[in-house]
Amino acid sequence: MTDAATSERVLLEIEAAAEEMIDFAAELIRIPTVNPPGTEYRRCAEAIGDRLATLGFEVEYVEADGRPEHSEAYPRVNVVGSLRGSGSGPCVHLNGHFDVVPPGDGWTVDPFGGELRDGRLYGRGSADMKSGLVAALYAAAAFARAGIEFPGRIEISGTVDEESGGFAGVAHLAEVGRIHRDRTDYVIIPEPFGTLGISLGHRGVYWFKVVARGQIGHGSMPFLGRSAIDDLMAVLARIDKLRPELERLVTSMPVVPALARTGSINVNSILGGQSDADPSLGGPLQTPCVADYAEAVFDRRFIVEESLDDVRGQIGSILTELEREDPERRYELLDLMIVEPTMTPPDSPLVRALARSIRSIVGEEAELVASPGTYDQKHIARIAGVEHCVAYGPGELEQAHQPDESCAVEDIVTSAKVMAAAALELTTG
Repeated sequence: MTDAATSERVLLEIEAAAEEMIDFAAELIRIPTVNPPGTEYRRCAEAIGDRLATLGFEVEYVEADGRPEHSEAYPRVNVVGSLRGSGSGPCVHLNGHFDVVPPGDGWTVDPFGGELRDGRLYGRGSADMKSGLVAALYAAAAFARAGIEFPGRIEISGTVDEESGGFAGVAHLAEVGRIHRDRTDYVIIPEPFGTLGISLGHRGVYWFKVVARGQIGHGSMPFLGRSAIDDLMAVLARIDKLRPELERLVTSMPVVPALARTGSINVNSILGGQSDADPSLGGPLQTPCVADYAEAVFDRRFIVEESLDDVRGQIGSILTELEREDPERRYELLDLMIVEPTMTPPDSPLVRALARSIRSIVGEEAELVASPGTYDQKHIARIAGVEHCVAYGPGELEQAHQPDESCAVEDIVTSAKVMAAAALELTTG
């Protein structure tokens, strides 16, 4: 069991490293690891690896060889640091992704400036989730800095592509056995659920594309063609009628915010008609044609009470019904990504250890929640086969992907303490 003196040494090391921790989080924010397409991944991985090496970790780089995303122009480079204990005790793996979504418009600060202001760290990735990655890194580093003996193993990984599914990141580490149930006992992913929130899992996702095919014709005589855009609009109208049905079934999972405790569907993108001409020829031009092609990408989130077969069947039935109503309609349904809902048992030793650490360090009771969107827990559960995985990290979920994204400095330090205390309990038994 962990004695109070050992715990205090670990927490004091984190407190002493607070300024260093925030400076490093700002440094990582200044590396624009934007996904897509995946810029500056190697630079960021090496910055993390260099820091891990100076803190006493064994460091390895795991490139996503064989993955279609991995290229010479945009290499997918993951980094893993290991701190071995004195025996064969449990392994606690802390994982955070370092890719970020594009900044978008509406910022009043430099999205890659890593600016500190009024006790908050600003920039793309400050909440989602470079601050969490750094908090996890320094939580693990506290073991080495405190010079404590423990029988288990602490690992920390910085991974790529979570924002686009994580297939070249955590999924790849799981596929090559770097994170696996045979060597990994517990995984903490510091996604932004605040200093009290422990996310047990997430809803499922069914991303799909509907393609409508028509017949080209002259725009002045549209009756001689068939508009694929009109046929796609029929799909959009029918799916809009599906929303009230999805909202009637409420999940037992503690999804936050509360409005996300049902199924949902969003239209991610729409494309139709002829492409714009080359701008070098004088700017966007359109040909006077009836659109013979149109497509829309949909994001269907589903809850544990729904089956994937039923979710997919809903969409297939809509398309079949529309084609029956008008035999000249032609649709194609393409699956893009499927993730089943995931949830770690609330009585998991990992959940209990984090809850005790929150109670001790924050002085309040932990809040068991679930995420409205997926994160890399899906790969930890499905591919690595690790049962005990949760998300816990600094920042507010509502800050993710927003302009002027920020994270409270105090929460970064507090969450590092909580993760370190929980990891200490788990690795020492």
